Amino acid sequence: MTPKCFEARCLRLPAATKVVQWEGTSVFKVGGKMFALGGGFATRSGSYMFKVSNMAYALLIEHGLARPAPYLARAKWVQLVSNSALSDAELTTYLVHAHALIAGKLPRKTRKELGLDLP
Repeated sequence: MTPKCFEARCLRLPAATKVVQWEGTSVFKVGGKMFALGGGFATRSGSYMFKVSNMAYALLIEHGLARPAPYLARAKWVQLVSNSALSDAELTTYLVHAHALIAGKLPRKTRKELGLDLP
């Protein structure tokens, strides 16, 4: 997936925002909390980074598609071994799940304000 496509997929998610920090890294957030990183530091150290579930963390690393993300591994973040380690469809699915994992931990009031809470 190209960096431009990665950015578009992240920003297409509900209430997602982009902030550039850490030496030009694109940080994608929901409710002020990070769910994915691309460009800048992420590119210099490898590839895209994103939050995953415990099971996905183990599977992606075990299959050699990702490695523990620098500085974020303790929170179950992975860094792909290359931008093409996963198909576009697979990466999109992981981004949707990363967004959902982070959004799900936001306070209920914040989720409601962002339009993320189900009626």
